[in-house]
Amino acid sequence: MRSLEHAVDPRAPLLSDLNKQRALAPGANMSCYFHHVRQEIRPLLPRTATSILEIGAASGQTLRWIRTIYPDAMTTGVEINDAVAEELSRNADVAILGSIDECLPRLKKYDLILLLDVLEHLVESKAVLQKVRGLLQPGGHVVVSVPNVAHLSVAIPLLFKRRFEYQDAGILDRTHLRFFVEDTAIGLMNDAGLKVSKGLISGMQGYKAKTLHRLSFGLLKHHLAKQYIMLGEAIDGEEPQKPFSWRIAE
Repeated sequence: MRSLEHAVDPRAPLLSDLNKQRALAPGANMSCYFHHVRQEIRPLLPRTATSILEIGAASGQTLRWIRTIYPDAMTTGVEINDAVAEELSRNADVAILGSIDECLPRLKKYDLILLLDVLEHLVESKAVLQKVRGLLQPGGHVVVSVPNVAHLSVAIPLLFKRRFEYQDAGILDRTHLRFFVEDTAIGLMNDAGLKVSKGLISGMQGYKAKTLHRLSFGLLKHHLAKQYIMLGEAIDGEEPQKPFSWRIAE
């Protein structure tokens, strides 16, 4: 049975929340943001999951899709935009409206948590990720995606024109407050008490990117990556991050 819950205090500051920021972006393609299905994360998903949380769930299209993989799982979506509340309530078992900070006290324990294109929009991204880690069941997993500011579309104008311009969407989305490269993306996970066990590079599905990747013998891989998508597992103490190989997302 699906339900819709509102966070307790709607007066709390909302500007650090992903979708509130997006709603303020002039000309942003809101339909793309709120209805995109993140099927590229499939290779990172664990074998089983019974309780799934998505923060920044938008209209819940990804949660609806993920139920085809885990048909018996209970799904919860956190979203701030009231405009998609009804749709989210249809696509998730539990839909909670409010900013991340508002909603955290209302959340339970989960064995799979998704934060896809969320952390780059937050003032305190590490603190939020640390709190989310506390919501993991023993043996649980977190899937995080962040943009790669070293992408050629950013690096080349900086190198040759000494300039960059914010956009309505993409790597230089005007609502991004944090920027990442490979090391800082992994470092964010480690600082929050998570080790990265698997990783995907997204944004190399097109013909040009594939050709450049092939002609450079893979040397441009991290300049062709638009996003780093990581599977995180909770660590205790000072367990070091082990090397892993980035796979190319399909």
